[in-house]
Amino acid sequence: MKDAQVWHNTLIKFVLFFFGIALWSKWLSLNAGILVTLLWILDNGFRRFGQAIKEPLVLAILIFCAVLALGILWGDFPESGRLKWRRYFGFLVFVPFLSLLNKDRLPWAINGLLAGYFSVLLIGIYQWAIVGAQGIPPLDISYLTFSSMLGIGVILSLYLAGVSTGKKIKSALWLLATFLFFLQLNQDGRGPLLATLLASVFLIYLRYKTEKKALLSIVASVTIMVVFFAYTDSNLHERLVQAQSDIELSKRGKYDNSLGYRLAVWDVGLHGIAQKPLFGHGTGVPESYFEKMVVTYKEGRYKDLPKFLETSHYHNDWIEIGMHIGALGILAFSFLLWSWYQTLKTYQLPLLGAALVCFIFISGLTDTFALFSKIPTLLLVITAVAIGMQKENRGMKQ
Repeated sequence: MKDAQVWHNTLIKFVLFFFGIALWSKWLSLNAGILVTLLWILDNGFRRFGQAIKEPLVLAILIFCAVLALGILWGDFPESGRLKWRRYFGFLVFVPFLSLLNKDRLPWAINGLLAGYFSVLLIGIYQWAIVGAQGIPPLDISYLTFSSMLGIGVILSLYLAGVSTGKKIKSALWLLATFLFFLQLNQDGRGPLLATLLASVFLIYLRYKTEKKALLSIVASVTIMVVFFAYTDSNLHERLVQAQSDIELSKRGKYDNSLGYRLAVWDVGLHGIAQKPLFGHGTGVPESYFEKMVVTYKEGRYKDLPKFLETSHYHNDWIEIGMHIGALGILAFSFLLWSWYQTLKTYQLPLLGAALVCFIFISGLTDTFALFSKIPTLLLVITAVAIGMQKENRGMKQ
């Protein structure tokens, strides 16, 4: 019996470690999530479910997913396209992952998370510096996903630097944040870059708002760094020129460009929400709705957009969710973000909670960030590990 328990505990450690690496692979992440769930069930997870649901984030995830599932009842399931919305249910992996953590298993989860992140980071650096590619094509990681990953690294490095007491560690973390930000500048993702900048500024302000001299010094240093990088980075110049060109083309009614396309799908999406504001068109319907509506909406102004890019989502979390399940979904998603912050605040991590939620919110304004299967899962794992570490530090039962 004792040997069986040892093997069971060892298997859980390995799977927690493996999950931190597997989340970067589309196929491995699904299998790893299933393994985590099965081990949670075998580890008497259902008996501890009542305790787990007391966490605000766990409850919010369950409510959000329940609302999405409910939306299938008035959705047009056969026309739900590629079922891309199913990725929202990936949030549920947080429940078993958090529940499996304890003092003995926590180091394995942390090491797996670090191993996965820095392995992907090294591959991404190679792809950018040697191959000259955006994102990480061998791992099917887009430049938007890789840019968001770098942004999360920047925010975490700044947070850890802010709470660290050792000068050497603090300096090393600031250097790491600077390096990751430099890499992010060389990716084409404008939305993730903006989210990183605003979330980082917000984090720095919250951390040093009572230390005015330190705040001014940091703001001055960061400003000089950003201006220097912006001035010397040709890739950033190209993106700014492209953005200006997109604006001019959009004014002339040409939407076959990055910004114009977003403005067009947002316009169609807001129109769709206005038609069914309370409960939306049903889970799975928005994709087919766009294909039908774009032909006649505003006398066919956007009818040629499908030739420019196949539309599978609305490039905005709030519009996407509003199209699926209306105000009900928007309220559920808002509750999820609020609960995310409240959960971390409960464990005396309000700065981290505020920065992560800020990053998620801003990222969701220009893309369907919640559908990025790798990045939300990464943030959930980080959150679970942070909670586990705080429980251990405070001697709480896990």
